[in-house]
Amino acid sequence: MRRSERGSHYSCGVADDQTGRVDSWIWSVRLTKTRLAAAGACRGGHVRVNGVRVKPAHSVKPGDEVRLRYEGRERVVVVQRVITKRAGAAVAVECYLDNSPPPPPREQAVPVATRDRGAGRPTKRERRSIDKLLGRPTR
Repeated sequence: MRRSERGSHYSCGVADDQTGRVDSWIWSVRLTKTRLAAAGACRGGHVRVNGVRVKPAHSVKPGDEVRLRYEGRERVVVVQRVITKRAGAAVAVECYLDNSPPPPPREQAVPVATRDRGAGRPTKRERRSIDKLLGRPTR
């Protein structure tokens, strides 16, 4: 049997029964950086499958909607394929359909006040003017 007849040689741990643990799947499709973070999100109630909070060992199957709140952003994905091993980004994207709202726009960074090198610590007067500029309350 040739490789082309067998299909892809890169199986990426596709489950035969098409079900798998939700924490493992979230990690495998690169929604979290570590499996421990995925399991922690499940334990913390930040993962919902079809609208129900789930534990890390809950099984997912194709067609399930997974909602994940992670790093200040909510991800809404529909499972297309269940994988159990972490795969490359190109393969991982094929395993889900992303219905997430667009990320909020990044706030432009406020320029940080810099002092000239060797100027030393600010005096009391300079510190008060810096606090006033930054909107900090006075004592």
